[in-house]
Amino acid sequence: MIELQNLSCSYDAKTVLKNISLKIATHLTVLGPNGAGKSTLAKALCNLINYNGTILIDNKNLQVYAAKELAKKIAYIPTKLEFYDEFLTLEEFVLLGRFAHKESFLDYSNADKSIAAANISLLGLKALSSHLLSELSSGETALALIAQALTQESEIIIFDEPTANLDPKNSKIIARHIKNLKQTHQTVLITHNLHLANFIASPVLFLKEQQAHYFEDDFFNDANLSKLYDVKIQSLAVQYA
Repeated sequence: MIELQNLSCSYDAKTVLKNISLKIATHLTVLGPNGAGKSTLAKALCNLINYNGTILIDNKNLQVYAAKELAKKIAYIPTKLEFYDEFLTLEEFVLLGRFAHKESFLDYSNADKSIAAANISLLGLKALSSHLLSELSSGETALALIAQALTQESEIIIFDEPTANLDPKNSKIIARHIKNLKQTHQTVLITHNLHLANFIASPVLFLKEQQAHYFEDDFFNDANLSKLYDVKIQSLAVQYA
């Protein structure tokens, strides 16, 4: 359970999110125009940026969680992997997801390595285990990020624009993995991709001009979409079936 109480976020004195209150009991997709605060919300939920108001995770204030404790609650998957050791292999990268579970100053256990290996296989990356991260394509890197998040064994997974810069084939693969993960994790999906959002079929939080509009259902109809996006939208099709 995630609860926002009067959440506000600002950058350089400019307010992006203002007094948002919401209980997220299951899954959520966050939509909105550029600059509306979607990624800002994702980072606030992971305590990666400063904010005003209160965020509760399972009725406990986000800011009192110890780092490893929070990692067991929430995994954040960024849009792309920007900072990494160029000599790190995919297998080593995924194994880092076990950091919150291992004893300090000790190596990863055989159990940790088995969990990482299982998730690498699950995402179809076994043949790439020994490859350097720098050698992976955008689609393979996106899958590696999901594999690491699964290895972290967090209860909540936050996806920040997971299909950005991916071709249709890889977007479809990522979409199916996210939908499947709804069976085992609480998911928060940040996206511009209306077809992806429609396919995932979670309640929608639409951010626009510092305001938040929540839709339990009936978000994806032409009239509603056209009004919210200020452009005529007709017959939105599900592309990932």
